[in-house]
Amino acid sequence: MPSGEPDYGRLIPCVCARQESANKRASRLQALSNLGSLSKLTFDNLLPAGRDSSPVSQKLFQLALDEIRKFAENPQGWIVLVGPVGSGKTHLSCAVANYRIDHGYPAFYITVAELLDHLRSAFNPNSEIEYDELFEQIKDSQLLILDNLNYSGTTAWSKGKLDHLLEHRFNSRLPTLITTSVAVEEFDNDYAGHINDPEVSKVLILKKESSSLQSLDSLDLELLKTMRFENFNCKGLSVSEDVRQNLEKAFSNASDFAKSPQGWLVLQGLNGCGKTHLAAAIANQLRESGKQVLFIVVPDLLDHLRSSFGPESRLSYDALFEKIKKIPVLILDDFGEHSATPWAQEKLYQLINYRYNARLATVITTYFNLDEIDRRISSRMVDPSISLVFEMIATDYRGDLKTSGPSRNRSKTRN
Repeated sequence: MPSGEPDYGRLIPCVCARQESANKRASRLQALSNLGSLSKLTFDNLLPAGRDSSPVSQKLFQLALDEIRKFAENPQGWIVLVGPVGSGKTHLSCAVANYRIDHGYPAFYITVAELLDHLRSAFNPNSEIEYDELFEQIKDSQLLILDNLNYSGTTAWSKGKLDHLLEHRFNSRLPTLITTSVAVEEFDNDYAGHINDPEVSKVLILKKESSSLQSLDSLDLELLKTMRFENFNCKGLSVSEDVRQNLEKAFSNASDFAKSPQGWLVLQGLNGCGKTHLAAAIANQLRESGKQVLFIVVPDLLDHLRSSFGPESRLSYDALFEKIKKIPVLILDDFGEHSATPWAQEKLYQLINYRYNARLATVITTYFNLDEIDRRISSRMVDPSISLVFEMIATDYRGDLKTSGPSRNRSKTRN
């Protein structure tokens, strides 16, 4: 370079050398990635709507693809891809790894089964690599992709290694992409908490599978399907200014919860005040965005639990109760509208206490004052560290004979 130029007197690589260096780095990153033949799985040869012909599954796949592309550009936190075999989990995860490598950044891909085999073989006295060295390499990878996480059939030793790995990456906030065919609610307490932590993890459902909880969900009932935020009308009713403002605040609280489901939201008020409409609106919005949510009326829940004791039940009581307890978002409608038998009270306490301790997102609607509910339950409902209790002061307008035709029809969609 001429004298006086910034690079005068410096040795810099020419264009040819720079290209050669970039190619060597890409080859090195590809070799270190453990992708092997999966290096051909990229965003370019990915079907943008997935392989499933179902419109619902295609929409879920497209939503997941949008999030995965963002993660590939700037990997932060965790992404958990959930779907059955053939839903595209591996292709999406490998596309992220290949994108990062093409842009000069490292990524390490491994199936969980292969990881555990590696760790076991490292104990062999003839192994060329120390166990700690191998584990540290995987544990501290700049971007780790764990394909097909499944605890079924794993030994206590294997589970302990996975526990250590995932706990370290969660606490260190290291970018991690996990694929699994296991429903999130079936993971044990530690991982359910990690996977559902909105500050670190984002769960993407690739395909809706019929499950044992589907028959429990009331959201498929025709009226509840129509209850959405768009048709919750706070201003068109003949209500006082105080009631209107109260309804607007209830709407705001419910809308905020639907955007970021965390903690608890307790909606209290008379029958017909709009609390069920808002709870169903939350559920409908979350379902459409691909999140796992269960909307159930409490008396129906207790009936299902009782029936699971029967010899003709296809699902054991314990398995059903565990699935309900661990669902990422649970909406309990008409809490307190049940026979207050000791058995019912105990089951509801177990459910509430588990979700309280696990900090799982929960919405509860109730007609009762909280001091009329079992103290063990109500004390958790009012804990400000997790729960927002909001009293809706509107009266029951569904049966208001003074309401004129058009506005009465609008009110029917509220609760």
